[in-house]
Amino acid sequence: MFLLMIFAAIIIFVCGCDQEQEQTSDIDEPETISFVAMDTVIEISAYGENAKEVLLTAEQEVYDLEEMLSATKSSSKVSAINTYGGSDTLSQELTDIMDVTFTVSERSGGAFDISVYPLVKAWGFVDDSYQVPTQSEIDAHLPLVNYQNISYDGSSVSLRDGMAIDLGGIAKGYAGQKLSDIFAKAGIESAMVSLGGNVQVLGTKPDGEKWRIGVQDPLDENGVVCVISIADEAAVTSGGYQRYFDQDGVRYHHIIDPDTGYPADSGLLSTTIVCDNGTMADGLSTALFVLGLDKSIQYWRDYGGFEAVFVTDDHQVMVTEGLADDCEFVGEDSGFTFSTISK
Repeated sequence: MFLLMIFAAIIIFVCGCDQEQEQTSDIDEPETISFVAMDTVIEISAYGENAKEVLLTAEQEVYDLEEMLSATKSSSKVSAINTYGGSDTLSQELTDIMDVTFTVSERSGGAFDISVYPLVKAWGFVDDSYQVPTQSEIDAHLPLVNYQNISYDGSSVSLRDGMAIDLGGIAKGYAGQKLSDIFAKAGIESAMVSLGGNVQVLGTKPDGEKWRIGVQDPLDENGVVCVISIADEAAVTSGGYQRYFDQDGVRYHHIIDPDTGYPADSGLLSTTIVCDNGTMADGLSTALFVLGLDKSIQYWRDYGGFEAVFVTDDHQVMVTEGLADDCEFVGEDSGFTFSTISK
């Protein structure tokens, strides 16, 4: 019997201070907005005299980005690229995203690959028609999945026949980065954007304290394995528990390994990336989840520019040393152990 189950909750959430501390003055009360876009619930908070007006601008920016970047909207720029096999004139937004995409793809050996879209679609994760493809179906799609077969020169892109791209693995990170830039240009000094498993913060909280972000226990939707403190950074989590279905007693998640055509089986339950670029953090969270722990640690040592929290399937929580002082481990009662990864 086919059993379908989807869990798409916010993976990283803001851990607030107590109510008495938060309500010390009117200026400490943020303006907030919540809406649904990019297939997730988006929550934005901002402090400042013009925060309410800026939030409305931010909401419209998200809708505009979704209209541009969605692979499922027939009117989007990405759909046009897939339909016509490319585009001679990319927007600045698409150029910004493609630049980061190719950097992550090349450095990860293709673990992050936007051309995986035909396989994601074959598994039913595009339109929620979940199914396990036959091996022959997977074999038919695999030759279409290779970022190296995408021609990109910084202003135009072209695809080989039959290929299609999906920016869903990086678009939310880009949106968070764009909103942070909008806030900064408007004079907002303290703001937080939550887009599902993506959190982007501007500055610190008004009291000068860093934002505290809880990293979810992948085995318990109500649990947290650690709390990280960040300022002017993004924290992005990818995990197989975010979206999945069960069939014949087997669970299949949505992060497809471009090499095999199957959900990635790397020994990681989740990967959280912390860095000052939300777009990069989003791409890396997927790439490192696919690579697995050992190759992810080597990637971090080779390239740097980010910190990470890895949650493994043998109940370890491992944090890179640059984040260790800002990471509070709280997963003991759930049977997790904690360690620091050094250079």
